[in-house]
Amino acid sequence: MRIQPLFLLAALAASLLPALSPAQEGGQPKANVERSVREGVLKLLPADSVTEHELTIGDRKIAYTATAGTLDLFGQDGARTGAIFYTAYVAKDAGADRPLTFAFNGGPGAASAFLHLGLVGPKVLDFGPQGRDGANAKLIDNEQTWLDFTDLVLIDPIGTGWSRTDKADDASNYYNVNSDAQSIAKAIALYVAHNNRSSSPKYLLGESYGGFRAAKVAAVLQQSQGIVVAGAVMLSPLLEGQLMFNADQFALGAALELPSLAAAELDRQNAFDEQKQREAETFALGDYLTTLAGPPPTGAKAAAFYRRIAAMTGIPEDIVARNRGFLGNSFVKHSDGASGAVMSPYDASFAAPDPYPESDYDRGDDAILDGFTRAYGGAFADYARNQLGFKTEMTYSLLDSDISRRWEWGGGRGGGSRFQASATDDLRQLLASNTAFHLLIAHGYSDLVTPYGVSRYVVDHLPPSLAGGRVGLKLYRGGHMFYTRADQRAAFTADARAFYATRSPASPAD
Repeated sequence: MRIQPLFLLAALAASLLPALSPAQEGGQPKANVERSVREGVLKLLPADSVTEHELTIGDRKIAYTATAGTLDLFGQDGARTGAIFYTAYVAKDAGADRPLTFAFNGGPGAASAFLHLGLVGPKVLDFGPQGRDGANAKLIDNEQTWLDFTDLVLIDPIGTGWSRTDKADDASNYYNVNSDAQSIAKAIALYVAHNNRSSSPKYLLGESYGGFRAAKVAAVLQQSQGIVVAGAVMLSPLLEGQLMFNADQFALGAALELPSLAAAELDRQNAFDEQKQREAETFALGDYLTTLAGPPPTGAKAAAFYRRIAAMTGIPEDIVARNRGFLGNSFVKHSDGASGAVMSPYDASFAAPDPYPESDYDRGDDAILDGFTRAYGGAFADYARNQLGFKTEMTYSLLDSDISRRWEWGGGRGGGSRFQASATDDLRQLLASNTAFHLLIAHGYSDLVTPYGVSRYVVDHLPPSLAGGRVGLKLYRGGHMFYTRADQRAAFTADARAFYATRSPASPAD
């Protein structure tokens, strides 16, 4: 999701989550957990709701318990400072050592409904035959739910979903890399302690900034909470800001981005081919990189160079030449010729009508992030109220761009920016200090927000002694949220199942 710089504030401490009451049958709330009196906006949050459900996958039935509730946070003076909303799904009679996955989205400022109703939960939002109809989207059973091989806890960071601070001005205390990781790690530790899940293999799942967050949270869990995670799954992650932001200004960044533009053009022409994609990757880190890194070509050499890039990306040759091969955001308005369509950086193969055709610059909302995927918010609010029994008058905040704008990336005021954001050192330390830690990174080919070339570069430059057999990179058709394509969601789920099966003795594959 969109990422903007901010500054670092103090980490926060959290207190204990009250225990849940015993379950009762019937698909209705079976426990309303009593809490001490809340003040301010927190009084709009109801008690935790626990319900019983059953899902059919093929010829099998999965009985599970769903909990929609909050984890209270407290300051050093013992006063309640906020509450983190979460949804947990636990398979019945599966044992306390079943894998347990904590999932969150990115942004910063995104709630977990994207992953929840888009990928892993027992319900999935169907956007129709073309996969882009938000107005008529319907919630259906998810036959690829990850609940089939791991219990799930989906977490909304402060400011997203129904997670709030008691005082509005206190929310910014969480809008920085360190405090965010500390609060999520504390929430995880509370859930583990109060649900007797210490023996479960624990995994993290994060999308976009959530992938970056997963690396930071895993480190904090290990260092501050005494919880060592078995592995992490990073979906379209931000790993290295310096290789991702303003790629059009630097040869290496542009070279790592080019394969995604090539994949998008192949997709638009219904001609995607893995061999052609590999050829694009070879060109990107070969002739393309060395040419961009040197003085601009001239004459026939320049014409041939720019012609090849134009054919590969669909961007007109004159636009490519004008930018000296650095494509930047030129793909948005120029990838599809004179069609009058704009492309989304969240999927560069996704064409939508141009709301400002008279402008050379992209001025409109993004057709994916600001378009049909916004339906995840309303769909989740309805689902939580009517099927999970969590009824509140508070607005569910799916994606808050103000959080992104205010986010603090560095170590104090003026101490850093998104361009310096890096998870590479965290991954190296995790792999070195925890020999059980395994990592699966997943990307859509045509994602221009977090191009897969950047993650491949990071993985290729990890020491073989750390990464060998423990770090995998999987690619799928589509963009940043490739799971909105049903076939790609199924393919990713199959790869995730295999990842868990090799790491977790309690997985159903054994």
